[in-house]
Amino acid sequence: MSELRYTEDHEWVRLDDDGLAVVGITDYAQDQLGEIVFIELPEVGDEVERGAEAAVIESVKAASELFAPVSGTVVKVNEALNDEPALVNEDPVGDGWFVEIEMGGDESLEELMTEEQYLRYVEGLE
Repeated sequence: MSELRYTEDHEWVRLDDDGLAVVGITDYAQDQLGEIVFIELPEVGDEVERGAEAAVIESVKAASELFAPVSGTVVKVNEALNDEPALVNEDPVGDGWFVEIEMGGDESLEELMTEEQYLRYVEGLE
């Protein structure tokens, strides 16, 4: 069973060993976008709200947004994406992560979809 949780906007989130929320887009999302050519990441220290835009993703097909699956403070961004945005295409739930967020005290991942729920959700879109 995966430790990842998912949103209907195709973001994934997992807690790291320090309790920080690591966020990225799903394999389905990167596949729909096609080759990713640019990512605009937030700044460390930025406050993000659940459901609000946290990053901008540009691909050869379209521009899209990464919506924050949790509220909190950005404590780290994946600087590698500045030079290699295609990392998201190559490894969207590994090296292609976007940000780490220190969640507010009342944040929970419980209301987000499990991997099984997300896979059923995506099947319904196809």
